[in-house]
Amino acid sequence: MSPRRAPSIVESFNYAFEGIIHVLRTQRNMRIHFVVAALVLVAAIVSGVDRLELIALLLAIAFVLIAEMLNTAVEAAVDVATTSFDPMAKLAKDIAAGAVLIATAVAVAVGYLVFSGQVADRSSRLLDQLSNAPAELTLIALLLTTIIVIGTKALTGRGTPLRGGLPSGHAAIAFAAWMAVTLFLEGVDRRFLISSLTFIMALLVAQTRIEAGVHSSAEVLYGGLLGALVMLAVFQVAQ
Repeated sequence: MSPRRAPSIVESFNYAFEGIIHVLRTQRNMRIHFVVAALVLVAAIVSGVDRLELIALLLAIAFVLIAEMLNTAVEAAVDVATTSFDPMAKLAKDIAAGAVLIATAVAVAVGYLVFSGQVADRSSRLLDQLSNAPAELTLIALLLTTIIVIGTKALTGRGTPLRGGLPSGHAAIAFAAWMAVTLFLEGVDRRFLISSLTFIMALLVAQTRIEAGVHSSAEVLYGGLLGALVMLAVFQVAQ
C-alpha cells in the first residue's frame, strides 16, 4: 500500500475554507459572530478609528471566531468518540463553550472601549434634542407597541398575543424600554454606560425567545425595531 500523498498548498487552503464554510452552514452562533464582525468593521470605518484601535478590534474578532470554531471541532470530536452520555464528554463541551464565552466577553469589552467615546458624543448630540418627556409618554408608547404587536399577530394569523408569531412582543417591549431609558438620561454622567447595559439586557431577552424556540430571528428583529421606533416616534411627536 503506497503512502498517502501529502496535500498541496492549494488543497490545504481548500480544506481550511471548507472547514470555515461548514461551521457557517451548521452553527447559528458562528453566523451571528460573522454578522456582528461585519457590522463592527463598518462601524470602525464610519467612526474613523485609529490604527491601534483597529488592530484591537481585529484581534478581538479573530479571537471570537477561532474560539467558536474550536468549540465546534471539540463538539464534533466528542460526538464521534461517544454515542452515549458521558460526564467527561459533557465537561469537554462545557469547557469549549466557556472558552467562547470568555472570548466574546473580551471582544465586547474591547469594542466598548474603542467605540464608547465616539458613540457617546454622537448619540448625546442626537438625544440632547429630545427633552425629558413625562412618564406618561413612556406608558403611552408601551401601550401603542403592545397594540401594534397584537394587531400584527392578528393580521398574520400566527402565534398568540403572548407567545410566538410575528413580531416578538417580548423583544418589542424590551427594546422600547431601552429606548425610553436612553431618552430619559439627558444630563446623566453615565448616560452611555447605562444605555449600553439596558441594550444588552434587551438583547438577552430577545436571545431567550430564540433559544426557547418561540420566535425566529426575523420575528425578534422585527419586534425589537418596532418597539424602539415606536418609543422614539412618540417622544419626538410630543416635542
